[in-house]
Amino acid sequence: MEKLKFTELGLSPEVLKAVDKMGFEEASPIQTAVIPLLLAGRDVIGQSSTGSGKTAAFGVPAIEKIDASLRAVQVLILCPTRELAVQVAEEIGKLAFFKKGVREVPIYGGQSYERQFRALEAGAQIVIGTPGRVMDHMERGTLRLDALKMVVLDEADRMLDMGFRDDIEHILKSVPPTRQLLFFSATMPSAIKTLISRYAKNPAWVKIEEQAQNAPQVDQVYFEVDRRMKIELLTRLIDLHDFRYGIVFCSTKIMVDELDGHLHARGYATDRLHGDITQAQRTRVMEKFRQRGFEFLIATDVAARGLDVDDLEVVFNYDLPNDAEDYTHRIGRTGRAGKSGRAFTFASGRELYALQNMAHYGRLKIRRESVPSLDQVEEARENVFFEKLRATLKAGAYRKQDRMIDRLLEQGHTSTDIASALIHMMQGGGAPPPAAAPAPARKSALPAPAAARPSAVAVPAVAAPPKAKPAWVAARLEPKAPPTPAEPVAAEPVPVENDGAPRKNKYERAPRTGREPGYTTLFFNVGRKQLVTPADLVGKIAGVTRLPADIVGAIDIHQRHTLVDVVSEHATAVIGKMAGIRVKGESLQPGLATDHPAE
Repeated sequence: MEKLKFTELGLSPEVLKAVDKMGFEEASPIQTAVIPLLLAGRDVIGQSSTGSGKTAAFGVPAIEKIDASLRAVQVLILCPTRELAVQVAEEIGKLAFFKKGVREVPIYGGQSYERQFRALEAGAQIVIGTPGRVMDHMERGTLRLDALKMVVLDEADRMLDMGFRDDIEHILKSVPPTRQLLFFSATMPSAIKTLISRYAKNPAWVKIEEQAQNAPQVDQVYFEVDRRMKIELLTRLIDLHDFRYGIVFCSTKIMVDELDGHLHARGYATDRLHGDITQAQRTRVMEKFRQRGFEFLIATDVAARGLDVDDLEVVFNYDLPNDAEDYTHRIGRTGRAGKSGRAFTFASGRELYALQNMAHYGRLKIRRESVPSLDQVEEARENVFFEKLRATLKAGAYRKQDRMIDRLLEQGHTSTDIASALIHMMQGGGAPPPAAAPAPARKSALPAPAAARPSAVAVPAVAAPPKAKPAWVAARLEPKAPPTPAEPVAAEPVPVENDGAPRKNKYERAPRTGREPGYTTLFFNVGRKQLVTPADLVGKIAGVTRLPADIVGAIDIHQRHTLVDVVSEHATAVIGKMAGIRVKGESLQPGLATDHPAE
């Protein structure tokens, strides 16, 4: 069935704004069919399984019909289980986010009556509940249905299987005859048809056929991972499998921008596509991607719809798609022309329930795997490097360096040490500075790597070492560990500020007295109050400005603001491009530190 954009369905600006915030740019088939019918006042019978996007199909029209000035129950949604009731209530809350005065409440067994009494007394207009608890409130007189405009039976066949038929009939007999009625059911047994014939008035029938949508050439895997650790898992999988060409799908435009910035700051070659990208930019990005001008495209579903790209190694579902059809469209971009492909999906909490329903609806074969450990990632990287080195030796595709090797051997170095040193340098280890270095190297502006952060998975949440990254990236992501007390530690030179006064190590957060030569100090209106870290600022600056992360120098975080040194020639560009960018929920208003002397 043809899909429509939500903007083509005649919805209010508030609902369209909520839909856009949730990342939905296009209605699913069931939403395209049902929303116009409900808005027109028809009773509807929808035959569709969980995972097809039916919650928004009845949620959007329900919200549109609410009179926010009337503090009475106007929509009743019946669900078979408390889990589904909570899930539907959360979705309704997101859809009604910008509708002032519209309130929803889930009521189900096992939850405190007092909390439900308070929500109903406060004037909730949308009630989502299980039949038993709804009946209970009706008998107590705490749930009145005389102002009801719409009744939704979600997964009606399951409610009948669970023995709720008498409760459902009692509820339907108690509602006003002018109400709209919507049945959603995966199957249509005779008991459902009896209820429809008895209570529905000239209903419109909408049936969305289940389809076997599995892509046979795509190896599909999902991981259970906390949302905060998705970036760590993504980089581990990229390095573990040595992926060089793929798409990462996100649900919202904001998430696309943030993830693109994070990956770019970590040294991965990325670019982005979403609804705010102009057609000219889109054309340039796609042409560059087809020519493998960068490794990973970060995109939303609509932005990536219709992409004609061959030979993708992998597709990542960083966020879950809206339904099984969108999932199939995503993963179908790899494994083409008889070639095998890989698809990885990240899920956590209630997303697992949605993913399982999606797999059932689309008859998808998705297996679960454990999050790879750091040892596995490191071993895989070593194996990749070993195979490349072995292939080079076997093919003889290298220039002889006998003279240099002989010189090193004459100086007493063994052949194994020489080879080890070369491999170390090739893997980004670099070489120690010469003894007569004119000045000490600048310290990293980033804090300790992700090893210090708590993980929601069983393995330590440490970002996998980046592959083939510039030396400055490795230096910033992997600062040297402090020496043990038994080792002699050389005193570190203390930088001298412009006014001649020595400054303490910036990690001690000493009072700031100046800046490093060649750098300009910028003021950012976020600080410890917003839980900002140096990594947040460096990643955001690098991602937004597309400048190397090493243009950032010392970072001094205060309670309500932060002072950041950047290379002077880029100061104006950083101020201009970072203005209005959100960090930790705060809109940035950067400027020169000299313009904020009181701070």
